[in-house]
Amino acid sequence: MSKLYHQISVNKWKSYFLIFFFMVLVSVLGLVFGFVWGDPYVGLGLALIIAVVWTLIAYFTGSKQILALSNAKEITREDDLELTNIVEGLSIAAGMPKPKVYLINDPSINAFATGRNPETSAIAVTTGARRLLNKRELEGVISHEMSHIKNYDIRLMTLAVVLVGIVALLSHFFLRSLWFSGNRRNKDSGNLGLILMLIGVVLAILSPFIAQLIKLSISRKREYLADASGALLTRNPKGLINALKKIQNQNKPVKYATPATALLYISNPLKKGWFNNLFSTHPPLAERIKKLESY
Repeated sequence: MSKLYHQISVNKWKSYFLIFFFMVLVSVLGLVFGFVWGDPYVGLGLALIIAVVWTLIAYFTGSKQILALSNAKEITREDDLELTNIVEGLSIAAGMPKPKVYLINDPSINAFATGRNPETSAIAVTTGARRLLNKRELEGVISHEMSHIKNYDIRLMTLAVVLVGIVALLSHFFLRSLWFSGNRRNKDSGNLGLILMLIGVVLAILSPFIAQLIKLSISRKREYLADASGALLTRNPKGLINALKKIQNQNKPVKYATPATALLYISNPLKKGWFNNLFSTHPPLAERIKKLESY
């Protein structure tokens, strides 16, 4: 239990650091962007406004954006009694509010949780998981996602998805602006302008990679902790073990998953390949299964 409380505290602090780092990175981009266009302070001011507004959007509506991007549709008790009963029963066992339940029309076996806290949380399950997992296996998957909600992984991951996306978008916009204004600005400001523009280009190119490093800094240990906490919640690790084995055997990507949203899922939802494996935020399924079998 002490590990869980420690993880909650760490995730909250990481969330604050992620917001701070995002605002610093966007501010630096804004300064250089402003210089290229003639006024660094206007660029900084504009960047700070964008950073603050987008941080607020990410914090309060990030989960809605992610659910929409994932093509997830909310369901009620009338739509799927068994699934909603599982979610409700596990939320009572975990001592937390019942998350909203969503379905993603996709044949793969996968699921994710999102939200800024347990009161605003949601769990999305693919139709493949709903069709191919039995009740105990589905309970194992839902309990894993419940654990992400309870230890505030969802806030950290939701913020990471939205803020990383805006960093990449701003970097792309910055590079395009340099294409139109760079030569004129260099002639006007001499060597200093050239140096600053080169710094801006380097920052704009590296920003998406820095954003990826932010995602990778969200430790893979969170998946092991959610597995262990989920098994403790159901008192039946075999359900989650069998679900992970089915995911491992099926090995299908999720159609609506993107590199930005991949870290939310219970298993890496992207098409397997060396590049996606290199940037995967999930530990290998075989290792997770081995750990669960040792409990």
